[in-house]
Amino acid sequence: MLRGEPAFETDHEPSRAPLPRNRAEAALWRRPTFTLSVLIVSGWVIAALGWRWLGLDPFGDTGAKLEAPSTEHWMGTDRLGRDVLARVLAGSESALIVAPLGALLATAFGTTLGLIAGFYRGWVDQLLMRSFDIVLAIPSIIFFLVLVAAFGGSTIVVALSVGFLFAPSIARVIRAEVLVEMGKDYITSAKLQGERAIRMLRSELLPNVWPQVLVQATLSLAAAVFIAASLSFLGLTVSPPSPDWGLAVNENRAYLRTAWWTVVFPTAAIASFVVSVNLIGDNLKEVFRR
Repeated sequence: MLRGEPAFETDHEPSRAPLPRNRAEAALWRRPTFTLSVLIVSGWVIAALGWRWLGLDPFGDTGAKLEAPSTEHWMGTDRLGRDVLARVLAGSESALIVAPLGALLATAFGTTLGLIAGFYRGWVDQLLMRSFDIVLAIPSIIFFLVLVAAFGGSTIVVALSVGFLFAPSIARVIRAEVLVEMGKDYITSAKLQGERAIRMLRSELLPNVWPQVLVQATLSLAAAVFIAASLSFLGLTVSPPSPDWGLAVNENRAYLRTAWWTVVFPTAAIASFVVSVNLIGDNLKEVFRR
């Protein structure tokens, strides 16, 4: 289930005048794919935060094992008689803890390094770029296997691993954006006024590359959810009786022909979240590049 590192946007296109913020927001909400994707992601976030308040029991035995979807159990039950709907909703919690934390770390780290590389250039840029090449050359599965074996599969370890693995791809994109911005008049003016480097990075460059930062953060979130589900599918992180989506697919794959609902619904949960977040990122990218 685990594939290679996620493909972040790396090809830089010519800079275009960005839409004003209010026009960009209006353009986004006029896009059906963006609106629908936001609703789906919001629904999973609500499920992750509030499944306990709904009185759901993802661990309880209902007494009906491998029961097909019905009015009583909308997504059926699994081999132990547990309600699949309750487990799918509860499983969103683990997915939406590790992935956002990893994506946040990757975005913060990658954006910082990309700003530094693009601003200073020279040997600093070369050193960072060659370091990124080394990290990107490491196969994902080997990287995670080594770290989990050495430090365990805790949330912090997985989040740090995701952040470390995704940061170079984000840094490359931000660096490309910074190189374009460095040739513009407002940067030349700031240099002539003697502004400090840290102020130029924080107050001049970061606001102007922020749309790309937002796009990369969204794409990294989708990839992080997929990676987290893949690791749990392989049994590297969570263990039974966790309702984690990836673990649920692994536990019930033997019943795909006889009790398809035990596999299809957790898989659909992963797919719906990953596809929705990717669509949000694609819409952000298209609107901000107008």
